[in-house]
Amino acid sequence: MELDSLDKKVLEHYRGYVVKKDLAMTIKGGANVPTFVLEYLLANECSTEDENKIQEGLENVKKVLRDHYVNPEESTLIQSKLRESRTYTIIDKISVDLDPQKDKYWASISNSNIKKANISDLLVRKHEKLLLGGIWAIIEMEYDPFIMVGSTSYPFVVKDIKPIQLSSFDNQLLVEKRKEFTKEEWKTLLLRSAGYEPNSEGMDSRKQMLLLMRLIPLVEANFNMVELGPRSSGKSYIYKEITPYALLISGGQGTVARLFVNNTTGRVGSVGEWDAICFDESTDKLFKDRDAIPLMKDYMESGSFSRAGKGGEIAGQASVIYNGNINQPVETVLQTSNLFNPLSDEVNHDTAFLDRINLYLPGWEITKFGPSNFTNHFGFSTDYFSEVLKTQRKTTFYEVIDQYYSLGAHLKQRDTKSVKKIVSGFIKLLHPDGVFTKEDIQDYMTLAFEMRRRVKEQLKRIGGMEFWDTNFSYIDKTTQEETFVGLPEERGSNLIERNPLPPGVCYTATSDGDNVSLIKIEVIAVKGNGKINITGTNNTPVKENIKNTYHYLLANEKTILSEQHSLKNYDINIQISNLLGPYVTEGIGSAVYVAIISAIYCKNLKGGLAVLGNVSIGGAIERTQHFADKVSILSENGAKTVLVPIDNLNELTTIPSSLLGKTDIPFYANSQMLLQKVLE
Repeated sequence: MELDSLDKKVLEHYRGYVVKKDLAMTIKGGANVPTFVLEYLLANECSTEDENKIQEGLENVKKVLRDHYVNPEESTLIQSKLRESRTYTIIDKISVDLDPQKDKYWASISNSNIKKANISDLLVRKHEKLLLGGIWAIIEMEYDPFIMVGSTSYPFVVKDIKPIQLSSFDNQLLVEKRKEFTKEEWKTLLLRSAGYEPNSEGMDSRKQMLLLMRLIPLVEANFNMVELGPRSSGKSYIYKEITPYALLISGGQGTVARLFVNNTTGRVGSVGEWDAICFDESTDKLFKDRDAIPLMKDYMESGSFSRAGKGGEIAGQASVIYNGNINQPVETVLQTSNLFNPLSDEVNHDTAFLDRINLYLPGWEITKFGPSNFTNHFGFSTDYFSEVLKTQRKTTFYEVIDQYYSLGAHLKQRDTKSVKKIVSGFIKLLHPDGVFTKEDIQDYMTLAFEMRRRVKEQLKRIGGMEFWDTNFSYIDKTTQEETFVGLPEERGSNLIERNPLPPGVCYTATSDGDNVSLIKIEVIAVKGNGKINITGTNNTPVKENIKNTYHYLLANEKTILSEQHSLKNYDINIQISNLLGPYVTEGIGSAVYVAIISAIYCKNLKGGLAVLGNVSIGGAIERTQHFADKVSILSENGAKTVLVPIDNLNELTTIPSSLLGKTDIPFYANSQMLLQKVLE
């Protein structure tokens, strides 16, 4: 392999802490041994560019594995060797359970198939993670057939344990050498250290940042994340292979005793012992005990929980990740339900539980990995890399956003907390020396807004008005410019829903001659005192359009609305969302008009409907400007019907015939005709 410039730089500054990342795969073969175990053995043997030394180191590691690593099919042979020699050193996963009846700890050694090995209380106290799912270790075993419990012999003895991880870690080296790398080089190094090759086909900048987000729960304490995506996209790989400080729990195996506290022994569970807990297959059952759900809600909110019947709060540091498969195109899921729907039925409609998710990673954007997507370049050895990640949990960068930006009105306390934690995570990963720019913060904040807004948008679909405020924005403290952040999945070719539109929802388009934008209008009418609230735009002419339409309705409501549906009895909340294009311009009054009436009467509008034109304060229907451009953007994004003012009739010939074939363009002359054509 030919080294690139980054390989040479990495070897120059971190020799002894880096390995060729494909070496572990070379020797792993079919062995079910985590990457961090292999790279622990490789780091001191193969941290060099010398091919001869690499090959020599590989042979040494292979010999260690041959002599000491236990394949499950060799378990009987290993037990026999231990019996014959009386002592034997193995590399295996070891866990411990307490037998209360015998008041004794028993060790289970996974691949060796040893179920009840004697182990001292001292070793268990020294390595408490043995009780919480177990650890990989170099294990010194003994065989003593004279150890009896009652009339039964238990000859296997765990004499000593050496966990497979660094004995010491110097964070100062990491910080000091960071300045030798550009931001892009450092990002590449992190991704290669996790096993990915960022320069491989299909691995664009967006995907690179999504992959980095999988590391945020390992550097941010008490961070809650969901990732749903296709199979074989590496969702659980990070938490299984890259760090010994994460616990992977299979679906349905979460219990109160394992996760939180054992009320018999008083021992704190996994949330107090691990840096991250990943629930694999979260689309199936999550918890064995229903009692675990309220405890998990408490824990995800505050990082602590109340121990039933004992009083007091118990704290933990573990982040929580829910991974699962999504089996339909995301567009289909959004048309029929919400993006939390594939999760386990235990939680997928529990808004209190779901609102505690800090980040929803769009796993559907990360395609299945092929061999070329895994790196053969140098990266941090996994044992060193896991310590890099763990050490970052001791610092926070929550305050950095406040130096440059203020957050928009729609971000509530949980939204703000989530955004700040995500930005802090990015800084820890990409700027461990604390050196970053305002532009860096803006980039990370934009991604953070998207990941948290995805949570909030699904909550709005489930919980309605309580989660209405989803139009996330930030304000530059220097320029006072406000920027809104949307979601990419709402910018697809079928953006306009083909099913009947929910009450209060209507689509339109605006244009200033150079820029065309696709706009979604959402109106919620709640019992109130006749107030109107407009969000999502600061454009004065647009707000005037909306107010003129509202006042026309108010002045003529006796002929348009029934007495029980008088505007005086409702507070009208209008949200303008720019789904596609640079910004919103005026000319949206007709769409606002039908959306308000649809919301008040709780009537669906026709599926695939969009409305162009404006309603003056006197009720006149105003011709729409840039007619062809607006119809085009609506048709291209799923509109089946675009209603247009009659004054635009002579421009119909400017519409391409290909659009006329898939989109109907009826005309309307007044507000009454408009209502007749829009209702389902």
